[in-house]
Amino acid sequence: MKILEAQSAVLTNFEVYSFIKRQSKKSGPPSLQTLREELIKYFESHPGPLSQRPITYKDSSIPKLLERLRKYEITKGEMIMIFNLRPTTIITLNTVIEDMEDRFTEEQQQDIVEGIVEVLGEFPPTEEAEEEGDAMDMTEAAQ
Repeated sequence: MKILEAQSAVLTNFEVYSFIKRQSKKSGPPSLQTLREELIKYFESHPGPLSQRPITYKDSSIPKLLERLRKYEITKGEMIMIFNLRPTTIITLNTVIEDMEDRFTEEQQQDIVEGIVEVLGEFPPTEEAEEEGDAMDMTEAAQ
C-alpha cells in the first residue's frame, strides 16, 4: 500500500464511529475485530456524546452545524472539537474555542451554544443534577 496524500482530511469521532459500525459486520482477522469492538466501546462510553441513546448525531449534523455557525468564523480544528465534545455551556465551549472572550460577545457565545444544542442535542439531566436543581428551588423558595 502506498500513501498518496498524508493527512488529506480530518474526521470527527462520529464519522469514524459510523465507519467502524458499518465495518464491524465484515469479517477479518481477530485482532481487527478486537480493535473494532474496543473503538465502538470507547465511543459509546459515558460521558462521550455518542454514548447517548438514541444517538442525537445524524449524517446531516455536520453540514447543519457548519451552516448554523458559519457567521462566527470558527476554525476547522475548533469545529472538529465541537463535534467531538459537544460543549453545551459557555464554560465548556471556552475550552474548545481559542480566545473566545476576545473573539465573541456574550450573546454570540450563547448563540453558538444554542446552535450546538439545536443541531447535536444535549444530554438529558442526570438524577444528581435534578436533585441539585430541586435543592436550589427549595432554597430560593425559602428566601
